[in-house]
Amino acid sequence: QVQLVESGGGLVQAGGSLRLSCAASGSIRSINAMGWYRQAPGKQRELVASITGGGRTNYADSVKGRFTISRVNAKNTVYLQMNSLEPEDTAVYYCHADVVQYSWTAYEHWGQGTQVTVSS
Repeated sequence: QVQLVESGGGLVQAGGSLRLSCAASGSIRSINAMGWYRQAPGKQRELVASITGGGRTNYADSVKGRFTISRVNAKNTVYLQMNSLEPEDTAVYYCHADVVQYSWTAYEHWGQGTQVTVSS
């Protein structure tokens, strides 16, 4: 089994910063892409940012220049540094990982979600 545990959400004023962390544990041989998605009330879940094992990153247009994704492969951990937060960033943020288990089979895993609320 694989678990993704997120931390770092909370309430912040517009213009502020938050840093999300997500640590993967369990039956892990390696992890391909890791990323962060978010879902606001009444909206579909959307990709915020992703990062490959080699460090290639991809961002939603709405967060480019404000958010930075990074990972520490040795710790199976991914981070999301969020700066210049806007009320529109308010959502539940979910960690995602494409995990290669010891059976050499890859499965997608999701964290439980962490609430980010940005007040105006």
